[in-house]
Amino acid sequence: MSEFGDVPQAPPVAVFKLSADFRDDSHPQKVNLGVGGTEGDLACSPSAYRTDDSQPWVLPVVKKVERLIVDDATLNHEYLPILGLPDFRSAASKVALGEDSPAIKEGRVGGVQALGGTGALRIGAEFLRRWYKGVNNTATPVYVSTPTWENHNAVFADAGFKDIRPYRYWDATKRGLDLSGLLEDLEKAPGGSIFVLHACAHNPTGTDPNQDEWKQMAEIMKRRNLFVFFDSAYQGFASGSLEKDAWAIRFFVSQGFELFVAQSFSKNFGLYNERVGNLTVVARDGDNLGRILSQMEKIVRTTWSNPPSQGARIVSKTLNCPQLFAEWQANVKTMADRVLLMRDQLKSKLQALGTPGTWEHITQQIGMFSFTGLNPNQVAFMIKEKHVYLMASGRINMCGLTSKNLDYVAQSIHDAVTQVQ
Repeated sequence: MSEFGDVPQAPPVAVFKLSADFRDDSHPQKVNLGVGGTEGDLACSPSAYRTDDSQPWVLPVVKKVERLIVDDATLNHEYLPILGLPDFRSAASKVALGEDSPAIKEGRVGGVQALGGTGALRIGAEFLRRWYKGVNNTATPVYVSTPTWENHNAVFADAGFKDIRPYRYWDATKRGLDLSGLLEDLEKAPGGSIFVLHACAHNPTGTDPNQDEWKQMAEIMKRRNLFVFFDSAYQGFASGSLEKDAWAIRFFVSQGFELFVAQSFSKNFGLYNERVGNLTVVARDGDNLGRILSQMEKIVRTTWSNPPSQGARIVSKTLNCPQLFAEWQANVKTMADRVLLMRDQLKSKLQALGTPGTWEHITQQIGMFSFTGLNPNQVAFMIKEKHVYLMASGRINMCGLTSKNLDYVAQSIHDAVTQVQ
């Protein structure tokens, strides 16, 4: 008998199960709005960008930098430092905080190269579990939004946090931010609690606080001594502007917060399989920063020991060269503009069909995802009767929409809303 005979079968990850069901469907008009993948994808990301032809897009600037790397005779395959490629780490932190960030100039900002945004979250979570004083030093609550990216709960739980709590975020009735509920939960959280905040393009709702709302949140969090852990997976990709998408992070830093920022370059560079991430640490001063990074180095050493170089080199060369940086920004805006166009056209087509309800939230939301407002019964109808695949929550990836399937998707949503309660 196997020593592992009692190991239970884990349930499939919902978004990848949806992709598998889509691949097995032979209907000629099938559409995948769960991940934006193509029929040939075996394990496409739940947040993968696709062109109007439903194909992955390698950014032109990435192709150019890859050729530069191949032709650079000075490069080799020696190990990177444990904390990662220095030029990448510093450039990534500047993207998040701004080139002229006072915190950077004061020498209290550092970075840890990580395996994607998930790896950055995990290193940050592991450090907080070991060293953050928090609430009574042992039982610090970690708050995540309702809803949130499903991995947030798992990452902090696997790091050893026992008390993971929801904070109110999405108001299903008005299809927007539940600001009053959010602020009330901030006020009631024990001082020292950890809050995971989506820097922009909230996953999965696509609903972000505006600047005044961010300011209200910051005032409470500073007064209540709550720790801020930003997840920044879509900077530049959400609005097309790096500065606009990083506004919340930079405002919190300007208010004197010590905080972490988990950065991902999967979406805004299209480097999904390179797993390029960075954990930006904003500390009280340089001495604190040095001690924090020394402990993070120990965590990395026992986790992946040394990070891979290829993706980090691509990002580093791009961010540190003004010409390449400008070209990258243009590439990112191309992706963001396509998503914004799909939002506008989907709303217009639903309104033209006279689909019951308001659809203003489609264009009020931002980023790759949209909470459509469809209920589980309507989602089931979409999948079974229309062969349009989306998450049970009603979330869709806007990159799954194209000029070729937009009319069919809009009509399918209309039929779901008018025929199914």
